[in-house]
Amino acid sequence: MELMDGSGRRLAKARLPEGVAGMARLHAMIGERVGEDAEESLEQVVIGIETDRGPWVQALIAAGYRVYAVNPLQASRYRERHGVSGAKSDGADAHMLADMVRTDSHQLRPVAGDSAQAAAIKVVARAHKNMIWERTRHMQRLRHALRDYFPAALEAFEELTALDALELLAKAPDPASAAKLSLTQIRAALKRAGRRGDIDAKANKIQAALRVEHLAQPAVVAQAYAATVRAAVAVLGTLNEQIKTLQGQVEEHFGEPGLGPILGARVLAEFGDDQHRYASAKARKNYAGTSPITRASGKKEVVAARYVHNDRLVDALVSQVVPAMVVSPGVRALYDELRARDIDHFTACRHLANRLVGILHGCLKTRTLYNEKTAWSHRSPKPETSAAAA
Repeated sequence: MELMDGSGRRLAKARLPEGVAGMARLHAMIGERVGEDAEESLEQVVIGIETDRGPWVQALIAAGYRVYAVNPLQASRYRERHGVSGAKSDGADAHMLADMVRTDSHQLRPVAGDSAQAAAIKVVARAHKNMIWERTRHMQRLRHALRDYFPAALEAFEELTALDALELLAKAPDPASAAKLSLTQIRAALKRAGRRGDIDAKANKIQAALRVEHLAQPAVVAQAYAATVRAAVAVLGTLNEQIKTLQGQVEEHFGEPGLGPILGARVLAEFGDDQHRYASAKARKNYAGTSPITRASGKKEVVAARYVHNDRLVDALVSQVVPAMVVSPGVRALYDELRARDIDHFTACRHLANRLVGILHGCLKTRTLYNEKTAWSHRSPKPETSAAAA
């Protein structure tokens, strides 16, 4: 940690311990230099730190300091302004961050003071999404293993994370035992998984797929694979249970907004609820990463998507587009227009997500609920007017 005055002169330098002791030491070092009007002086203290969350950030905000979260990429680029050797140390980084917030704080975004409720939503929403990503990784590993020794299972089970697929794979994790599964066993697994429709037809289809002959591994190799599949199935079963539990926590914390309890919670978690964080709709779009960036030099101009962004927020915003097309004529009309211009599906979804972020910003700024006619009035057909003869 380094303290620096307005002219760039170093006032103090120290390595602070973690926790309360470190925070107390920081307050003491600053207190020695702020003078008698401590409360007023603390508001003039600016702090740069390479994170926007955690106990230290919360404690610094609570103490009354102005805290700026410096993106590590920004810090790296700023470091290159003062040296090209590539040298890096904690002390040099502390000096660089202090100098950065001293000279360029007007270019940085201060850490917003989100409410405790928004912080709680962020914790459970991120944990829920982490579990889903983790389940996908384990499912892909399971898929690769089955492809190597038991491809019939991939034809039999459309969803490897479904309860019926996991139950039957745990009971029969190799081709030989799977071929012996009876229709009664398969039907029972489908019913316990809550499958609807023609259960008998589904059971017959699964049994037929499991009994189709494929190129096989030696028995001892197949048994080794089966052991790994049992482990993967157990992990996926646990992840399914925890995802369901965390989904309940997300819904309990967030309620029932227009975006839906899960997507809505993720959007709120990443945007935060500080009303002064985004000065304009453009600022919110830029943070979301949905707005394009323009690179222009001379006669050359390129418009491209932002690849440095909050992955969780972009994932949630793009995920809302397809459901929105079902219930919003305005969203559907714009999507059809973009596709008619030979714009691919994903780019069209990003464009729509960007438009929806702007509409969301307007709703939050004016504190009004979403209204389809108001949001898409600029795309509504204008009434025809008749010309009067002179």
